[in-house]
Amino acid sequence: MLEITIILFGLAKCITRKLKLILIKEGTQFIVIRVPLAGLKLGNITLNIFFIFSFTLSLFYAIPFPVICHYSIRFIRPQRKDILIILDLTDMAANSATVGVINFITLLLSIPVIGAGIWLANEPDNACVKILQWPLIILGISIAVVALLGFVGGCWRITWLLIFYLFAMFILILVFACLVVLIYLITNQGSGHPAPGRIYLEHDLDDFSGWLRRKVTNPYKWDRIRSCLNSTDMCSELNQRYRIAQDFFNARLTSIQYGCCMPPAECGYSYINPTYWLTPNNTAASMDCLQWSNDQMQLCFHCDSCKAGLLAKLTKEWRSVDIILFITLVVLICVYLIGFCFALRKSKTGDTSPRRHKQNT
Repeated sequence: MLEITIILFGLAKCITRKLKLILIKEGTQFIVIRVPLAGLKLGNITLNIFFIFSFTLSLFYAIPFPVICHYSIRFIRPQRKDILIILDLTDMAANSATVGVINFITLLLSIPVIGAGIWLANEPDNACVKILQWPLIILGISIAVVALLGFVGGCWRITWLLIFYLFAMFILILVFACLVVLIYLITNQGSGHPAPGRIYLEHDLDDFSGWLRRKVTNPYKWDRIRSCLNSTDMCSELNQRYRIAQDFFNARLTSIQYGCCMPPAECGYSYINPTYWLTPNNTAASMDCLQWSNDQMQLCFHCDSCKAGLLAKLTKEWRSVDIILFITLVVLICVYLIGFCFALRKSKTGDTSPRRHKQNT
């Protein structure tokens, strides 16, 4: 008790050189302090008091500096000579814990979104197409930034920042939901059909969403994508991994390897190695049969089967990402509703700002 009083007077002398604080009563749920007003300008009183209380209580009560703003402060001026300040500690822990937990969970929910974008960016097919990864990364970073702003607004009781947090997070949730639905609609097609005499599925361009198909099959875009895919080792590694034809035909390859690194099964090419095939007498089964080349820089990268294989792999990866995003979205909506209801309840009880508790007598 004595030490607190000495510190209060010491801080007052160092900071204001005029302000004197007299500790009247200390309890487990409240602190009462009287502040004489003699010789002080009323405009500077509030700032000095808040600073001293924040610093002092953070030392003696192990309370983080910003959390002091969660205290209910009542200003009373008996006989207009001093101020009686009552610091109500009852709601501080609950308010701080709720705001902290809500924003911490929101911050954590940005990690799966950012992680999904980074994972797609590291996949060769998505790295070449460049459609979904950056929107996911930007969305995840935006959620993290807004969550941090909400944490600052909650701890420092900055009303306009909390309003911005609720509005911005609502917009981000709408964008998030639209993105999840869009990915689902795009990836809900392209099931494929069994290849003749093979264990894998072949795909046609018509199996996929028109929007996604246009993003890939556009001549200008496909030249860039083809050059990017050709620079990877997805085809050359097949020659090193499979020496026997039976092992190759039984292997679980990706759809893009089936479509770009070997001719379509319907063409009837004879196997020599995974990327070198003997041309049959009749190559009129489809245009892709004529597009195939044993040139290791060409292969079937000009074929429609290569484009379809790329779309099939994109669809599979996006579908996996969409499941993660959907779960994250549901949790984010629940957390947002909890935070919104909490903010609404506090606004109704009048505990959103210390100035609401001022009373003049």
